[in-house]
Amino acid sequence: MRKLVSDHRDNGTSPSDLCVMATGGGAYKYYDKITEALGVEVIREDEMESLITGLDFFINEIPNEVFTYSEDQPMEFVAHPPDPPNIYPYLLVNIGSGVSMVKVSGPQKFERIGGTSLGGGTLWGLLSMLTGARSFDDMLRLAEKGDNSTVDLLVGDIYGQAYNKIGLKSTHIASSFGKVYKKKRAAERDAEDGCNGDLKRRAEEEHVDGSSEMQHSPSGFAPEDISRSLLYAVSNNIGQIAYLHAEKHGLERIYFGGSFIGGHAQTMNTLSYAIRFWSKGTKQAYFLRHEGYLGSVGAFLKRQPRNWGRRESFQGIRSTA
Repeated sequence: MRKLVSDHRDNGTSPSDLCVMATGGGAYKYYDKITEALGVEVIREDEMESLITGLDFFINEIPNEVFTYSEDQPMEFVAHPPDPPNIYPYLLVNIGSGVSMVKVSGPQKFERIGGTSLGGGTLWGLLSMLTGARSFDDMLRLAEKGDNSTVDLLVGDIYGQAYNKIGLKSTHIASSFGKVYKKKRAAERDAEDGCNGDLKRRAEEEHVDGSSEMQHSPSGFAPEDISRSLLYAVSNNIGQIAYLHAEKHGLERIYFGGSFIGGHAQTMNTLSYAIRFWSKGTKQAYFLRHEGYLGSVGAFLKRQPRNWGRRESFQGIRSTA
C-alpha cells in the first residue's frame, strides 16, 4: 500500500487528492494503523454493499467472467446478460472464514438470509491440527493428491454396491471421516493382542512436492486423504445449505465467491455437484474468474470517476487471466 501511495505521489498526485478505499473487517479493525502508516485519507465502505456492487459489475459488464464448473466441462463461460440485464434475484454465497448467504433482489437491494460458521476457517483450523500443513496452499496441494475413500465411509462400504432406489452411487459419501473410528479401534485391538499393526508412518520422502508441511505424529491416515475428506465435508455442507436457502426463497441463480474458493478445481466441482444433486438438476452453481476482488472493486465503484466504465467497454477482448 505504501508503494502504491508513493507511485501516485511520484506521478504528481497531491496528497490531499489521494484516498484509500477500504472494506471488510480490517478496514475498521486497522483503520487507525492504516491512516497513520500511509498519511492519506482512508474511506471505509460497508463490506456487504461493496460485495454486491462488485458482483453486479462483474456479471453485467465483464464478458467471459461468470462460468459453471464440472469435471466434464470445467470453466464453461455463461453468455453475457442482455441489455438491460435481468440478473435478479440471485443468491450470493460468500465463503471466507465463515459463510454468508445473501439474497439480492435488485441494485443495492439485498438481505442476509442465512449462513454457517463451518467455512474456510473450519477447514484451515482443523487441517492445521490434523496435518502438518502450514498454509491454505499446502492444504490444497495435499487434497489434490488425496483419496477420501480411505477416510470417509461410502455407500458402497455399507451396501457393497450403489443404493439406486434412493439415487445414491456407491462412491457417495455416507459419513465423512466414518472409517476413522473403525480403523483406530481395529488398530487398538491389534495392539492389545500384541500386534504392532501396520500403521503408515509419515517419512520425509513422502512429503508432497512444493509443500511446506511440518512434521507431525503418525495417525494411520495420510494427510492427503484427510485433507481431501475434510475439503469435501465442508464444501458439501456449504452446497447443501446454499441449495436449501435458494429453494426456500425461490432463487434460481447461485453465485459462489470468497477466499475459500480461490479457483480451486476440487472446491468448485464439489459445490457444483452438491447444488446439482440436491436440486435434482434444477439449479446451477456459478463462479467468477475474479471472485476474490468483489469487495475491492465494489468499494472503488462507489467512488468511481464520472463516466467511468461503459457497458461492453471490454467487448472483443478475450482475457486470459
